[in-house]
Amino acid sequence: MKHFLLVILTLFSAGLFAQPKLQSPAEFLGYELGDRFTRHHRMVEYFKHVDEAASNVQVMQYGETYEHRPLIYAIIASAENYKNLEQIRQDNLKRAGMVEGTPATRVAIVWLSYNVHGNEANSMEAAMKTIYELVNPDNAKTKEWLKNTVVIMDPCINPDGRDRFANFYAQYGTQPPTADPQAREHAEPWPRGRANHYLFDLNRDWAWETQVESQARIKIYNQWMPHVHVDYHEQGYNSPYYFAPAAEPFHEVITSWQREFQNTIGRNNAKYFDEQGWLYFTKERFDLYYPSYGDTYPTYSGAIGMTYEKGGISAGLTVTTNEGDPLTLKDRLTHHFTTGMGTLEAASTHATKLVDEFEKYFRETINTPTVPYKTYVIKAENNPDKLNKLTTWMSTHSIQYGHIATGKATRGFDYQTQTVGNVSVTTDDLIISIHQPKGRFITTVFEPQSKLTDSLTYDITAWNLIYAYGLKAYALNEKISVTKPYQPKVATYEAVTAKPYAYFFKYESLVDVEFLAALMKKGIKVRSSDKGFVLNNQSFAPGTLIITRRNNESVTDFDNSVQSLAKALGRKIYTTTTGYVDKGSDFGSSDVRYLKAPSVALLGGDQTSSLAHGEIWHYFEQQIRYPVTIVGTDYFRNVDLWKYDVFIIPDGSYRLFDEATLSTLDRWVSDGGRLIVVAGGAAAFAEKKGFGLKEYASDDAKRQAEKAEKEQQEKEGPVKYGEAERKELSENIFGAIYKVILDKTHPLAFGMSDTYLSLRTSERHYSYLEKGWNVGILKGKQKPLIGFAGYKINKQLENTLVFGVEDKGRGQIIYMVDNPMFRCFWEDGKMIFSNAVFMVGR
Repeated sequence: MKHFLLVILTLFSAGLFAQPKLQSPAEFLGYELGDRFTRHHRMVEYFKHVDEAASNVQVMQYGETYEHRPLIYAIIASAENYKNLEQIRQDNLKRAGMVEGTPATRVAIVWLSYNVHGNEANSMEAAMKTIYELVNPDNAKTKEWLKNTVVIMDPCINPDGRDRFANFYAQYGTQPPTADPQAREHAEPWPRGRANHYLFDLNRDWAWETQVESQARIKIYNQWMPHVHVDYHEQGYNSPYYFAPAAEPFHEVITSWQREFQNTIGRNNAKYFDEQGWLYFTKERFDLYYPSYGDTYPTYSGAIGMTYEKGGISAGLTVTTNEGDPLTLKDRLTHHFTTGMGTLEAASTHATKLVDEFEKYFRETINTPTVPYKTYVIKAENNPDKLNKLTTWMSTHSIQYGHIATGKATRGFDYQTQTVGNVSVTTDDLIISIHQPKGRFITTVFEPQSKLTDSLTYDITAWNLIYAYGLKAYALNEKISVTKPYQPKVATYEAVTAKPYAYFFKYESLVDVEFLAALMKKGIKVRSSDKGFVLNNQSFAPGTLIITRRNNESVTDFDNSVQSLAKALGRKIYTTTTGYVDKGSDFGSSDVRYLKAPSVALLGGDQTSSLAHGEIWHYFEQQIRYPVTIVGTDYFRNVDLWKYDVFIIPDGSYRLFDEATLSTLDRWVSDGGRLIVVAGGAAAFAEKKGFGLKEYASDDAKRQAEKAEKEQQEKEGPVKYGEAERKELSENIFGAIYKVILDKTHPLAFGMSDTYLSLRTSERHYSYLEKGWNVGILKGKQKPLIGFAGYKINKQLENTLVFGVEDKGRGQIIYMVDNPMFRCFWEDGKMIFSNAVFMVGR
């Protein structure tokens, strides 16, 4: 009996702990891939099942979205390589010069990323088919490929957007699905599923890392540094399939090998598409220039970075294309699966060459970079908050930086004056040499000018972070090596023994704005000086935050509250025992204004740009942590605006603002409201009764543009049909940086320098305000500091408004022609926006 029980117990334990049998996606999910859109959690469960069923798969969570969905990735390898995964990873970092030592293994690494845009939804389905075939014991091809190739899969970069789309389709999709493109199931409502929780385009965020998904992914990516990276997308359903090689422009740091191997992979993919008679195109539309894509960031990090695009946005489970053909989800995922297999085959076939060229890429990057600027010097006197943010950002990308041991004199390009001159490099300055593994990436984000081989590009053509942060910096042709680790400036605190008459704080950065927001939320009353002043022989600029003991008597534990908040955010505390200043306005003057904590509302919904709305939403919730009420466009006309002090209308294309609505807004502003209109939001008020924003085209600019166009036509003859698209470029701006002159005496420009380098992404231009404050202007002849803009539009921008404030009754309208919050990486722009919220009109 005992023996019988022991056998039963042994059999039971073996069954309990036995490795489960590998199931196909259809067996596990209970439906065929392509029959429905799988929810994210079911995909995660399937990947975990594969992990449990296959001994050569490891699935790990690398982060969590804002809506608390897990971010996972899978590593798939042969049995032998699986045992040596850590050795393979470390050896790869050694090849890249990121870890010291000599590599002992020689294995290619391919990374496949899916569903960065939530409503480009076939790729997550394709990911499940792909991982199954990689571990399917009956698939001899994948077994062979895995002998010399490790595969990493991120099956869904954007789970929040993915489920937003999947939930929409589950709710509105018909049974059977409707192929009519006009059906409800093919028309997602705002904000659609493309973006993440905060409505950011994660495919534009690889470099800037403003979102938690990007931050978590980049950390893991830089721990592996793959040799090939594919970013899976969908395009409009009337387009066929796009795969590499990419279109021009290519950034000049991209090597001939990276170009060449894109062709190798492309031809291999084409072989399989040709066999099936599937349509595709290459070398068009999708370029390799802007550094924050899922193809360019890997490319600038040594990989063969590629975008694959299948026609399918808004296709649902099936749709009829313009050619009258049916396009199904099953078709779409099969095409993505096919390019995945074709890419892995090409990588495995050329694994040795791939690994060798990867090592060569970094050897040349570290030892013999060919670009003109070898060192970037960021001066120590820059705002410490900006330096801290920049160095933190660089660390996330494994960029090396530090100090030199002894100062030196040299020559270099001055970003502020746009000239070459003498430079004194001190031991406190921040030094970034491109003689390091991330040298090519550094070049793309810091170089004063980027060579643009083709102005017909897919995205913005300028993004320089030194301009974005408004830093005093130099680019040197000379190599200067870092010899000391970076030492950040840390605020020093002296004990505040007595109870001061007032505390006061400098106002120069977004951290200062966050501190102001924290004070307001705590109920602490804050004032701001409209003019500069001198106290205790120290100068303080306009905008300085002043917290007097008077009017804060009701604050519990007032001194400790102010000091604790200041220390938590690293703010240097200044105190005084008197309100009498050495020079300027005393603390009781009318020039020292009370800053009432504003109640803020933000417009969202149909007609607003979901991306622009998300930028502002994220700014309030995640960057300065200040409450904001989101008001929908669908019920805006019924909203009681008088509950709010500030109302923000982001970029968009508006039909909402009819005569009655504009009249309501006019009255609300006159009663003390502050209206902030941004980009397309500002355009909605141009030439409208009661509002001072006027469209602009000077007679002189018109004449010059017409003359230039006539001369061009006489020189080149009539425009040919095939050249029409390029001819239109003369009127376009592709994300270029312009120098804006600021009126620093106005509260909208507090904390800023005399100029602001604006990333302009539209061609809108308006006259100076006749009755108002022209705080930011483009003065005289215009040409971008960096980036492409056509000669016609540059003429039209001469002497135009960028930022203006119109006083109306007891309120103000703040016009922002450029969007200072664009993608939330333009640090100086956030300061201007913050001033519009907290400083103007208080």
